[in-house]
Amino acid sequence: MLELVPNPLILPVGIAVGVLIAAPVGPVNILCIQRAIERGVMAGILAGLGAAMGDGFIALLAALGVGAISGAVSRYRDAIQIAGGLVLIGFGLKLYRSVPHFVPASTTNGEWAGVRNYLWDVAKTFLLTITNPGAVLGLIAIFGGVSSFVEVRSTVEALWLVAAIVAGSLMWWVFLSTMVGRIRHHVTEAGLVSINRAAGGLLLVFGALLVAELVFKAAHLTSGVMRLD
Repeated sequence: MLELVPNPLILPVGIAVGVLIAAPVGPVNILCIQRAIERGVMAGILAGLGAAMGDGFIALLAALGVGAISGAVSRYRDAIQIAGGLVLIGFGLKLYRSVPHFVPASTTNGEWAGVRNYLWDVAKTFLLTITNPGAVLGLIAIFGGVSSFVEVRSTVEALWLVAAIVAGSLMWWVFLSTMVGRIRHHVTEAGLVSINRAAGGLLLVFGALLVAELVFKAAHLTSGVMRLD
């Protein structure tokens, strides 16, 4: 029974890692903020839930074998990056061209009444998280370092660390969505259109940068080969 009780440092350190991984501004934060403004707190939390699940999935893979997983990610980094870039461009275009409308928070069953309509956001942010090779490799490296720091000695403790990282990540998304939800009533319909276009534009930029980096790398390699010939 005692084997199920983790090292006391695992939970607080894992939660801190989860928050630090989720907090930096990126595509998921942008999407979460946009959803919380347009649809309310629960929509923002659901968007963040997909990212938390993505972080947990990556951490679980790291727990099962840091070296093997990081090697596979490095080997297929370009393919993962191009997929992530195209996904971001697609989401960005859809968001930029969408015609937003505020969804009232006070429905018959509260914000949970429309949860079914927002479940696709969970899949979106999960996909955005696991198709970011830099974030994947970074989380795997952090997981390996934290595992050594807190002395994770067993599979059970590794799973506790994964759960703590997911909890920390989800805590950030709940906090962010709640903060944004408090100011959403100050935003007008015209302001919401501007927010959608800005958010869509930023997602497009993130995606274009990922694709452009690969194109530049390929062009550089090709010119290098031509010079050698």
